[in-house]
Amino acid sequence: MHVQGMSGPVGDLSAGQRDQEESLPGGNMGGARRSGDTVRRVAGPWTPTVQDLLRHLRQQGLRWVPEPLGLDDEGRECLSHLPGTVPQDPMPDWVWHDDVLTAAARRMAELHLASASFDSRDAVWQTAVHEPVEVICHNDFAPYNMVFTGHQLTGVIDWDTASPGPRVWDVAYLAYRLVPLTDPANPDGLRSSLVERARRLQLLSDAYGPMVSPATIVPVAVARLEELAATTQLRADQGRSHLRSHVGLYRRDARWMAAHVDQLTAGPSG
Repeated sequence: MHVQGMSGPVGDLSAGQRDQEESLPGGNMGGARRSGDTVRRVAGPWTPTVQDLLRHLRQQGLRWVPEPLGLDDEGRECLSHLPGTVPQDPMPDWVWHDDVLTAAARRMAELHLASASFDSRDAVWQTAVHEPVEVICHNDFAPYNMVFTGHQLTGVIDWDTASPGPRVWDVAYLAYRLVPLTDPANPDGLRSSLVERARRLQLLSDAYGPMVSPATIVPVAVARLEELAATTQLRADQGRSHLRSHVGLYRRDARWMAAHVDQLTAGPSG
């Protein structure tokens, strides 16, 4: 197991401290609890790798990712708490501003540049590795995993599903969530025209950099959602039945994107 940077327990919590733990609504994986300036969550076989990754990213200058603090006395993963607001559905209007879109794309580019040098030999990942491996993908870089101070993006949380893959795999999911590339009937999206979505997709692509383009992002976003639908279906079949409704949403969004590839990749004047 990839444990080179894993530290020991960060210290016992008193009964009073446990009573004062606060359940955090942010993120998409659930189960995180705040204790003072730290966040505790259930650890898994992938936790040492994720903590090594976060340590590497911070050493590369990314201070907007949580600081890994090892395990607590209960065996839970411990991370520094990133202060700020994590928006939840229905998203506030300011989440859809252009400056949030460009800030998120630039943060992702920073992540990918810093992660390219991460030594992932013997790493254990919770989610599948995708080829070609270019960077470490966050895999859930979405507004509900972003921390804001005011309306400024100051942090990104929920790194448990990170894994190696092509950069466009990560960019495509960000575009799906924040352009957004959703069927207009999806209540978690934004009611906007195809022309506006094409403009925002180009804006995201430009902010990330020349390694991606709308023409490469949209087909990968379709494949990303089809895989997500299949994975979610499996999890629902294994007992998490509350996820079943998401399967249809993902598949409908994938069909919508596939039917509008030309318009979405035509640019702002298409």
